[in-house]
Amino acid sequence: MTQRENNFSVNKRAAIISMAVGLVMFTAKISAYLITGSSAIFSDAAESVVHIFATGMALFSIIFSNKPADQSHFYGHGNIEYFSAGIEGFLIVVAAVVIIYESAKDLILGVELQKMDIGLYVITAAGVINLLLGLFLIRTGKKTGSLTLIADGKHVLTDSYTSIGVMVGIILVIFTGIKEIDPIFAIIVATNILFTGYKLIRQSIGGLMNETDEEILKKISDLLLSIRKDYWIDLHQLRFWTSGERVFIDFHLIVPFYFTVKQSHDEEDFIKSELQKVFPIVDLKIHFDYCWSDLCKFCNYNECPHRREILSEKILWNKEKLIGGTIIPKAG
Repeated sequence: MTQRENNFSVNKRAAIISMAVGLVMFTAKISAYLITGSSAIFSDAAESVVHIFATGMALFSIIFSNKPADQSHFYGHGNIEYFSAGIEGFLIVVAAVVIIYESAKDLILGVELQKMDIGLYVITAAGVINLLLGLFLIRTGKKTGSLTLIADGKHVLTDSYTSIGVMVGIILVIFTGIKEIDPIFAIIVATNILFTGYKLIRQSIGGLMNETDEEILKKISDLLLSIRKDYWIDLHQLRFWTSGERVFIDFHLIVPFYFTVKQSHDEEDFIKSELQKVFPIVDLKIHFDYCWSDLCKFCNYNECPHRREILSEKILWNKEKLIGGTIIPKAG
């Protein structure tokens, strides 16, 4: 089984687990709401509805993004994950608005609560289960490079935090007898949900717009700097973008003018093998440039038989250097 096939299998299994748990949690929470009439528990149940729809979208996007590249999608189908994360963020925002509306209505019209101890037991169990599920999904998503699973995991963690907030509210209602605490806590929880939804939508837009991921850029730059060879005279115009778990990387590399095509391809194969230690699925394209005499003073390759000038100027290779232009323009 290839790395890609293994990642797909792991992601699909995790999404199915998430959906199954979501269905169980929704059934338990809506039952608790019908028993207690609690706005806070209703807010938690609404969050679980979103979880079910979002996880269904996540499962679809994981299956769809695994399709290989074809004539209509040269770069594959991985960007569906950004749509999935965006839709999930939108659904979270909708759920938060519904919760705030219902809670405000309860505050105005009055609150009727009963059997809150049963609600407390259900919400406590749901919070613990969702906490474990969310951490599992995020860990799995980071391991396989799946934005969809990470987004789903963050959503489930939000569901867990929601349950914790609701649990605190129920405890306060039980001990103080002040029923208005219940919808107030529901509104507080909904505000936190709104913020989580915004972050997911923002991340989705950033991915679709190929916004530079500083963390990935640092990983690429650090690796290239650590494996640099003396005859890599200059590396510039480093670019990258991601599509699902695949990372597309390209840059220009100046090597000695007498290198054969095979030698250049050997360098590309070496660099790709090193990048795959950090990014399991890499699509690498290198534009090879040849050196000229003006570059001798920047070159570390002392064994070069065609050197015309000793090394006299050192150019610091760092992230900013790699994404910029060449060290010196070619004369003529």
